[in-house]
Amino acid sequence: MRPALVPLLTAALLAVSAPTPFAAGAYRVIVHPEVKGAQIPRAALGAIFLKHAGKWGDGRVVLPVDQSVRSPVRRSFSSDVLQQGIVEVQVYWQRQMSKGVTPPPVKASDEEVVLFVASTPGAIGYVSAGTPLPDSVKTIEIAD
Repeated sequence: MRPALVPLLTAALLAVSAPTPFAAGAYRVIVHPEVKGAQIPRAALGAIFLKHAGKWGDGRVVLPVDQSVRSPVRRSFSSDVLQQGIVEVQVYWQRQMSKGVTPPPVKASDEEVVLFVASTPGAIGYVSAGTPLPDSVKTIEIAD
């Protein structure tokens, strides 16, 4: 690779991986209906999705589910909650997997996330704001 191209490629990668401004109302956080509470602190939500927190306040196991890395909703969620771009999150999980920590399962669509959360006690996920939600999941608000 030519030395002159390195700065251009580096700048392009940083532009793609940098967190983007959060579009208000771009996603909703959903949980299994047995999960207690109506709010979750942003820091706690981030800890759950980075697997720093493994249990709910009542001691039950928390099971996060992610969207595809190509999903715009994941980009918004990662930027807003994790304060990282998609590339940084992927690098984080590569490092964690080398330590034996597995990332949350990934679903290809909002509908698949809803089905996973509805059928998995302790589950938490996020979907596009306009996704129709059945009574088998509930929405929780993010508290700052």
